[in-house]
Formats: sequence, C-alpha cells, structure tokens
Amino acid sequence: MAVEDSTGTVDWCLEPERQTSNFSRPPHGGRHLEGPLVGKGAVGWKCCTSRCAGLEVSKKDAKVCLRVAGAGRGKAAEAVTTWSSATSRISALREHLTDEQITCVVMEATGDSWKPFYYLLEDLPGVEVVLVNARHVKNLPRRKTDVADATWLAQLGAHGLVRGSFEPPEPIRQLRDLTRTRTSITRKHAREIQRLEKLLEDAGVKLSSVATDIVGVSGRAMIEALIAGDLDAAGMVVLARRRMTIKIPQLTEAPVGRFNEHHAFLARVHLDLIDQHTAVTEHHRTDRGDDRVLCGFHHLICTIPGISTRTADVVVSETGGEMSRLPTAKHLASWAGTTPGNNESAGKVKSSRTRPGNPYLQCALGASAMSIARTPGTAEGQRRHRASTSSGVRIRGSRRVHRVNGTPVPDGCVRVGSAVRGAPGSRRCRRGPPGRRRSRTR
Repeated sequence: MAVEDSTGTVDWCLEPERQTSNFSRPPHGGRHLEGPLVGKGAVGWKCCTSRCAGLEVSKKDAKVCLRVAGAGRGKAAEAVTTWSSATSRISALREHLTDEQITCVVMEATGDSWKPFYYLLEDLPGVEVVLVNARHVKNLPRRKTDVADATWLAQLGAHGLVRGSFEPPEPIRQLRDLTRTRTSITRKHAREIQRLEKLLEDAGVKLSSVATDIVGVSGRAMIEALIAGDLDAAGMVVLARRRMTIKIPQLTEAPVGRFNEHHAFLARVHLDLIDQHTAVTEHHRTDRGDDRVLCGFHHLICTIPGISTRTADVVVSETGGEMSRLPTAKHLASWAGTTPGNNESAGKVKSSRTRPGNPYLQCALGASAMSIARTPGTAEGQRRHRASTSSGVRIRGSRRVHRVNGTPVPDGCVRVGSAVRGAPGSRRCRRGPPGRRRSRTR
C-alpha cells in the first residue's frame, strides 16, 4: 500500500490483513454478491461505490485513504495520505477529493475532531459525506492503527456496509448549541444550590429541613441576614413570607447553629454564582429575535400537556423537527435511549438495559413525563391518581380499613401487586393464586 503525506512524499508499508468478510451473506441493502475477492473461489461483497474515501480524524491531522475499484475483478487501488486539521489544509483536501472524482467520504464521529472536516466537506458537490457511529465500524483488536482504520472505513463505504448518523442542518445545529448551553448552565445552577445547602448543614443551620427552596424569597432573606451577622432566631422569624409563616415554630430553631465568618464568605460566593446563572438563563433566548426554526412543529408539540416552550426547543434541536426519517414512534424512543435494549443469546435474555441514547433528549422527555403524570386532566395523571388512592388508608369508626381497587380489605391483610394477602401466618398468606407460588412472609 502506498502511503504519502500532504507534501507528496510516498512511503511503502505492509498492507494489513483485509477485513472484508468472505461469507456469502448479503449486506443490509440486499445487494447480491459477485466474483471472488480474496483467494481462489472466494466470494466477496459487491462494490457499490467505485471511488470512496475513508477519513481517520484526530485532533492534529487526518489519515485519508482513497480507494479506487479496479476494472472487472481487478484489485482495488488504495493510497493513504496525511492531511493537517488546519482550515487551509482541509480546503486543499476538498480540492484533492474533487480532482480524484471521489463520490463517497466516510468518517467516524468520535469527540469533536470530526467537525472541522465534516463542516467543510458536507456541501461538496457530487460527494456524499457519511458520518458513522464508531461502535458500528469497530476494527479487530490489536490491528488498530490510523492507516488501518482509514483503509477499513474506505472498504466499508465502497461496499455499502455503513449507515450514516443523523446530523442536522446548520440552523438546527445553532439551536442545539443554544439549548445545550442553557441546560449546562441550569445544571450548574442546581449544583451551586446543593453546595450552599451543604454549607448550611456544615454550619448547623437546618434551613433546608423547613424551607422547600432555600433560595426562595424567605430562604434568601434569611441567608442574607446570616451573612450580615444577624444570628438572632427571633429576627429570622420576621423574615418569613407567604407559606413560610405557617412554619414559624420550626423556624425558631432552624437558624440556630455555629455560622461564622468563614461560612458567611463561602455563602456569599455561592449566592453570587447563583445570581449569575439565574441572570444568564433568564436572558437566554433560543430564537435570538429571528423566526423560530420549524415554528410549525414547535407550536404543535407545545400543545402536548407537559411540554413547555423550552422543552420543545430541546426536542426540535435534538431531533431536527423532521419525523419522516423515523418510521414509527418506537423508532424515536429507541433512538433516544428510552426503551429497553436487547441482549439475548441461546434463547436467554442476559440484559434489557437501555441503550445509550441522547442524554439531553432523555432529560427533557423524562421531565415532561413526570409533568404529564402530575397533571390531573391527562390519562397518565388519572392512572397515577387511581394507583395512589387504591393503596390509600381510610379510617371507618375505630377500625382501620385498607382499600385495594376500591374494595375494602380487612385489617391485617397486605397488598401484593393487584392481589390481597392475609396476615402473616394465616392460610390466605401461605397460599397464593393457582399456578403461582408466593413466599410465606412478606
């Protein structure tokens, strides 16, 4: 195999063992096989692209393998070159691919090193740039080098054995950068509140045991008073506002602690950081004064209970707002990583752990699901209400009566799923439904 760098110097190295399978199994596209590829009488994949390039991208440079199919059953010619990751050299690579009449470029999506190459090559006329998942094109162990990986990507792309990952257009990418930045700042805001709570616990101030939000109106005023040096418990009670006024007996003991100057300094640092994060998130606008991207789809999903405007921004930025590329809603759930995975061998399910999906989309969908479940007018809200009331406790006279699915259950019986079991030691507890064994104790 000829290996040369961007200056034109050519070196010769041993070609790694070919990774193309010799078994007569058609690829995903259902294309047939033709002719021997390796060895006499061997069967190989049909070449779908006569001129293909594979890019093994790193932070400093990229190994580019140009693969040109031979005439008939002739062996394909492969040449590997090294190109710097500077913008000028990527532009030169773009011209080089055009001169070589390359029609397909395959690269891995690992880290952020692929972005300069992908963004400058995606609009190359007549060239299909395929961004593939690194797990789908993993090479064999102890055969992994930059040259071998570039060659392997070129072989997979030439035979149509790779499937491109989703990469949205430029407007959607800009919206995605904004929503991910807002999510990151919001998480930092929550971490600062947790650090402030730990600082108060270290000082012996049990404000978080009484106040639901320690940086609310009442909690913030009390912390400011502590920083100012007002350690009087009676003065703290006066700062209670709204619903905190019903907790005055607990507030008289909560501020009592060993809050000193060291804690006051750290509390001021945390409060300043919280204010900075709050100011950024409040002034953070994803539309930036322009027309919202895919406003029709955005307004449509905002009509779903539990999905706010910001959640809709995340859904649009992560999915692209184009559902035509997904056949069903199950495909979207699987792509997002919210469905159980499949790991079955010899008829035994080893694990059903969810596949790694989009963490930003998972977080948004999870928050929306919890919001929908807490909304009374929705189906999920009604189901949750029935589940909570079916296991509730009512007091009738002087006897406690449990209710399961609206049916009174005598005292001493416990609920297991949708069935009712008697008290420990009773016959009803020892015997379960037909065909199913239950333990004696619960």
